[in-house]
Amino acid sequence: MNIHEYQAKELFSKYGIAVPAGKAAQSADDFESALNSINGDVVVVKSQIHAGGRGKGTFTSGFKGGVKVLPRTEAIEVAGKMLGNTLVTHQTGPEGREVKTVYFTEASDIQKEYYLAILLDRASSRPVIIASTEGGVDIETVAEESPEKIIRVIIDPATGIMPFHKRLIAFGLGFSDKNQLKQLDKLLSGLYKMFWETDASMVEINPLITTPAGDILALDAKVNFDSNALFRHPEIVALRDLGEEDPKEVKASDTGLSYIALDGNIACLVNGAGLAMATMDIIKHFGGNPANFLDVGGGANADQVTEAFKIILSDPNVKGILVNIFGGIMSCKTIADGIIEAAKNVEINVPLVVRLEGNSVAEGKQALSDSGLALTPADSLSDAAQKIVKLVAEAN
Repeated sequence: MNIHEYQAKELFSKYGIAVPAGKAAQSADDFESALNSINGDVVVVKSQIHAGGRGKGTFTSGFKGGVKVLPRTEAIEVAGKMLGNTLVTHQTGPEGREVKTVYFTEASDIQKEYYLAILLDRASSRPVIIASTEGGVDIETVAEESPEKIIRVIIDPATGIMPFHKRLIAFGLGFSDKNQLKQLDKLLSGLYKMFWETDASMVEINPLITTPAGDILALDAKVNFDSNALFRHPEIVALRDLGEEDPKEVKASDTGLSYIALDGNIACLVNGAGLAMATMDIIKHFGGNPANFLDVGGGANADQVTEAFKIILSDPNVKGILVNIFGGIMSCKTIADGIIEAAKNVEINVPLVVRLEGNSVAEGKQALSDSGLALTPADSLSDAAQKIVKLVAEAN
């Protein structure tokens, strides 16, 4: 789960991480009070969407830049050009995202920019601190062009962050001033504590800055949380902005399904994440393009299968459906019942290929055969993928 920058900075403040003063506004009526809550003749106005590249983005209205540093007297006018308009960046895709919140912050004098993040290292299954002297740019670019400028420090969860970890980061970034070393020590402790206590999957500051006065500030903030741990954090769930998420993915989450929308035209309904990945791969192998990842899980019932079909068919890009079920815990008969029930509630007007194998497969196949539904059975995953790719190509 993602949150907005202004929400992340509010969390940072709770954990003692220094950030520039700021205030968010969701309507034009709130602009003046938000602006009055911060000081300075120069301010920063930031569009709040769940995507990077805001500063280089362009609004569909033609207005350029979702992040502006400008005189205080121009802030409200510029905020008005952002709020309610669609911002397109390299991460949003051409459809862009509507800006529903504008964030006013104090401008900061920047002496030097750095990159700092904590995330889960998959290789070691431990938290890792990533830092670099090259802040303010995509860390992927730095890693590719100047890998020697990337600092990686693995943290043992049993001990948490230790003084020597912080010294490695501080000296790797070139800090030597005693006051700044104390500030960085406090920041790293707070950042790790926040990462651990909130079950975050990533906390990122880009850029982390030093000012001419010697202060260290988190100028930007990006935080992602482990969705599997949200049941422990109702206060984090309360920060969720459903408007920033695909409605189909939100509906799937509410139904207990794992769904991710893709840009293809062949929908997949599968039980098990590994099988779902294999199904998408084999569709690509035979020349098709998957429209989604959809894992109904091992214990789905007929209602969930029906809901899965509704979600799939709500995507106008879907031109065919491949159901690939291996009945281990799940009964193939349950899937068959779900398909039949779905056909009663939603019109399945695209080619449908069904491959069932495993628990109660004979009963499942018989139920589908007796239903009279217009579907194509398949005997193997390879057979199913070839059939749906061919049917979609013929229909389009």
